[in-house]
Amino acid sequence: MWAKISTGIVFSLLVSAAAVAQQASDTVAPERATGFSAAKRVETKSFMVAAANPLAAEAGREVIAKGGNAIDALVAVQTVLGLVEPQSSGLGGGSFLVYYDAAANKITTFDGRETAPMEATPKLFLDAQGQPLKFMDAVVGGRSVGTPGTVRLLHEVHKRYGKSEWASLFERAEILAAEGFEVSPRLASLIAAEGDRLKKYDGPRSYFYDASGAPLKAGTVLKNSAYAETLKTIATGGADAFYTGPIAEAIVKTVREAAGNPGVLSAADLANYRIKEREPVCISYRALDVCGMGPPSSGAVAIGQMLGIIENFDIKGLGPQNAESWRIIGDAQRLAFADRERYLADTDFVPSPIKGLLKKDYLGQRAALLDGDKALAADAVKAGEPEWDHALLFGRDAAIELPSTSHFAIVDKEGNVVSMTTTIESGFGSRLMTNGFLLNNELTDFSFKTHDGALPVANRVEPGKRPRSSMSPTIVMKDGKPLIAIGSPGGSQIIGYVAQALIAYVDWGMPVEQIVAQPHLINRFGTYEIEAGTAAEQMAEPLKALGYEVKPGEMNSGLHAIEITPNGFAGSADPRREGVAVGE
Repeated sequence: MWAKISTGIVFSLLVSAAAVAQQASDTVAPERATGFSAAKRVETKSFMVAAANPLAAEAGREVIAKGGNAIDALVAVQTVLGLVEPQSSGLGGGSFLVYYDAAANKITTFDGRETAPMEATPKLFLDAQGQPLKFMDAVVGGRSVGTPGTVRLLHEVHKRYGKSEWASLFERAEILAAEGFEVSPRLASLIAAEGDRLKKYDGPRSYFYDASGAPLKAGTVLKNSAYAETLKTIATGGADAFYTGPIAEAIVKTVREAAGNPGVLSAADLANYRIKEREPVCISYRALDVCGMGPPSSGAVAIGQMLGIIENFDIKGLGPQNAESWRIIGDAQRLAFADRERYLADTDFVPSPIKGLLKKDYLGQRAALLDGDKALAADAVKAGEPEWDHALLFGRDAAIELPSTSHFAIVDKEGNVVSMTTTIESGFGSRLMTNGFLLNNELTDFSFKTHDGALPVANRVEPGKRPRSSMSPTIVMKDGKPLIAIGSPGGSQIIGYVAQALIAYVDWGMPVEQIVAQPHLINRFGTYEIEAGTAAEQMAEPLKALGYEVKPGEMNSGLHAIEITPNGFAGSADPRREGVAVGE
């Protein structure tokens, strides 16, 4: 099945019309791609930036070329992404950063996840009868907006690690916003796919559509003077100028006065927002250390569980063309997701048995469930009983994550490594806009249910709490030094995308340009999702024979990877999106 990949020629495809029609009919309407081709391998000697848009990647490259470091470049990349790829991330959203500090030879993580307003209650997403709202009814408007975290993260990590002058890092984004940039094919297609949702409120309607009401076309030069002014304000006044004063007041007004679906975000929520430095969650896999973001992200724990289960099998010997490999991978993912929905949430609010979930003996017990030769029966896929530091029972979750978001990786001349995933949640977030940027709909990452029978749901809404995420920025270490930085957008599919890429890299020996472009096969909840229009479809019948229900569809990853090699750096960007890897 993977013959082309194994010879180094990554498949090319055009997503099938049937798959596009199927995706377009979904109520979620996630970000969609129109097609993609082979990924490019880029090799550099000194430094590298891989990001989802060429303008953003170039902004980061420029910063490092002028003497800045990875954290300086991070600020430039994010501020440009928020302009040219506004549907995915921006100043109105949140981020997770996994950072390798070369001077200290240490990985740490920074949590810039949005928080629930202090006026939010567990019943935020319940109707008058106590039933969960329809998902998009909750998303569009102010109800779904959490306190943004990205701006505070940018400023705080720059104060700690940055080299360049703070204000200089906004120059490229300011120029692009004031003078205009060309709307990319991806952005144009996503605006067109939005229909009336993006037209509901004045800001997005006047920005993303022309005077006749038609969606902007690719190649249109789009200016955003309001965004340029916002950047100037932050460049001069730091993060405080975003979280207090006129910008903060405008955010609160936009949220609380959203017609038909107002929210409860307050000035106090913004003024009191803080990022959190957290210890990375790491697991040993094939003598490598795979390190990522712990709760409120479920990414590192779920990926760690998958890899810890898979390590009990000879995936390398089986190879990527063997349905048995995908049986093991798919059911390992199902077991990880069963634990995820029961146990993982913001650990500042609820205890989580993270150590127990990642213990080798526990994962060995979970692996033993896969010793058969058929897909696990549905009733066999349930949360396990990991060792707790202290006991507490939780019910099953009911949360949806949409496949939007962006990821970028940076390695600078000093060897510092950035792996950052950043989001406003669904495409175009809450569809509310102020001061030139879109506001997130991150609160819909909470469970709409508060209880599962008599048991509370760990990921329920609570004031000040951070919703669970699947964002999985990752740095893999070898002998105490960084080997590869990787991550992806894609909602809860992120976990499968990153895990599959790591298996391909570690077990199957694929280079970076192949791990970001390989066809996707993912099994979160029992149905095996396979990427339509790709060689993955050849695995459909073998998987059915193993007992799986199989569903072809779009698998809209956005993997970006940078490998640290003895000769420098090798990087690549997922061809499903518009990203590039650049450097010197």
